[in-house]
Amino acid sequence: QKSQNEKHQLGIMLSSSFRKVTSLIRPTAMRSFAIGPASGGEISDDLLEKLGSLSTQALVDGLWVMGWPSAQIDGARSLAPGMKCVGRAVTLNFVPARPDIAQDKPAAGESPEYEAFEKCGPNEVLVMSSVGPWESVGGDIKFLRLKQLAIGGLVTDGSVRDTDEIIDYGFPCFAYSTTARQGPAAMQPWECNGVISVSGTTVRPGDAIVGDQDGVVVVPAKVAETVYSIAHGREVIEDIVKEELTKNPGPPGKFYPFMSGKIKVDSPLGELLASKGITPENSNQFEGTADW
Repeated sequence: QKSQNEKHQLGIMLSSSFRKVTSLIRPTAMRSFAIGPASGGEISDDLLEKLGSLSTQALVDGLWVMGWPSAQIDGARSLAPGMKCVGRAVTLNFVPARPDIAQDKPAAGESPEYEAFEKCGPNEVLVMSSVGPWESVGGDIKFLRLKQLAIGGLVTDGSVRDTDEIIDYGFPCFAYSTTARQGPAAMQPWECNGVISVSGTTVRPGDAIVGDQDGVVVVPAKVAETVYSIAHGREVIEDIVKEELTKNPGPPGKFYPFMSGKIKVDSPLGELLASKGITPENSNQFEGTADW
């Protein structure tokens, strides 16, 4: 039979051990799931409009100058000539079909795809990640709702059905191709507004999506203002170079290509820009002026 002192010492040892164990498990228990935020930031309507005024290649160049990974969605092309889209991304992820996936997915109007639809309007672009380029993400009946919502655009690395009807709906649509296939046999919509991969390019909800005849570009919300500043400055310079070469025909190598943030003041391009009032004092395109 233990003395009172021995019992007291045993209690202290057990208490100390318990604290050590709980200190190890508490961070994991409190953290729950290890996952970052889906959205990377917010883009104002004004900035969205400014981004949409630029070409996709200017935006890609802006991100490239900053050292960001490739931002174009190579597997998405406009369904008809002249289509242009700009909007904040609403994302939808498809997963390969499996019986339990079909059973567990919210049914009918509660499906993730219809949840995504209802988040869309004129300033949103629905971005759908397909399991394959030839799999159908939808057709005329589903996408009639997108027409009713006056959506800013639809982008997918999969294919769409009922092409003529979708073109007639009037909203910009960018897809890998068109198809007669049914989608549910191959994949199921699983998550709305998560981080997705579209043709290997990451898209977060709220990112700016800009599409034109050259393709579709994802501008991360976190750096959208900086991307616009660089890309807009590049487009201004390219217009000046084009104007000069039109007036004085000759090889473009005298001025072009150029690297944003590295134009030398005493170079032919620097001197041409100075003649148009563009200098290191008012532009971030010159050597030593990069603000990114």
